[in-house]
Amino acid sequence: MEIAGLVARFKGVLGDFRLDAEFSLPGRGVTALVGPSGAGKTTLLRCIAGLERLPGRLTVAGEAWQDARTFLPPHRRAVGYVFQEASLLPHLSVRGNLAYGFRRAPDARAARFDEVVESLGLGPLLDRAPLKLSGGERQRVAIGRALLTQPRLMLMDEPLAGLDAEAKAEILPYLVGLHDSLAIPMLYVSHDPAEVARIADRVLTMRAGQVEPGSPAQADLADSLVKALDRERLEQLAAAALKAGLG
Repeated sequence: MEIAGLVARFKGVLGDFRLDAEFSLPGRGVTALVGPSGAGKTTLLRCIAGLERLPGRLTVAGEAWQDARTFLPPHRRAVGYVFQEASLLPHLSVRGNLAYGFRRAPDARAARFDEVVESLGLGPLLDRAPLKLSGGERQRVAIGRALLTQPRLMLMDEPLAGLDAEAKAEILPYLVGLHDSLAIPMLYVSHDPAEVARIADRVLTMRAGQVEPGSPAQADLADSLVKALDRERLEQLAAAALKAGLG
């Protein structure tokens, strides 16, 4: 039996939002986290990263990051977190942004730096400023910076949502490459069925703060995701109809 890369259980209230989620991830591979807007996907990722604190437990590769006696702060969690916005440091070059992540790695080796630069096609960009990059290039740098910290878990919160079709087409092959090369789990939030079908091994669906059971195989993943998003659209249409007095 494969040892889970991540085991999580969070239950509590943040403001007026209630999270009650329990799930596990295998030791490697990409798990898509899907569901309607407001379901709690970003909140769940922030709890995993230690940016929000709710009662629960979290173990990664057998190490307790949170339980009844333990709560590792964000800077002590080996998480690579990529947001919808690249959030690069504007006063540093691409090389400087990558070095910022590299300095956090427990085993900083030049070979590792060169490997990440090559795998994401960042060599021609190293001396450029973030403001001189396209959206897809900025996200590639953000992914590289996260990888250079040598994380034990990757979290990606709709990293392609702010990109146009051309930029998405540019960066997707690199994400597919990460799927094939990463030896750690990745939790990937997206609303795009085609995007998820290309890179994910399984899918988890969130609704109203809860993770629904089930993890379809790759062959069924696209159909499962389309059904989940179709349900989301129907719910949005129903809500709009009620608001307009048509219900």
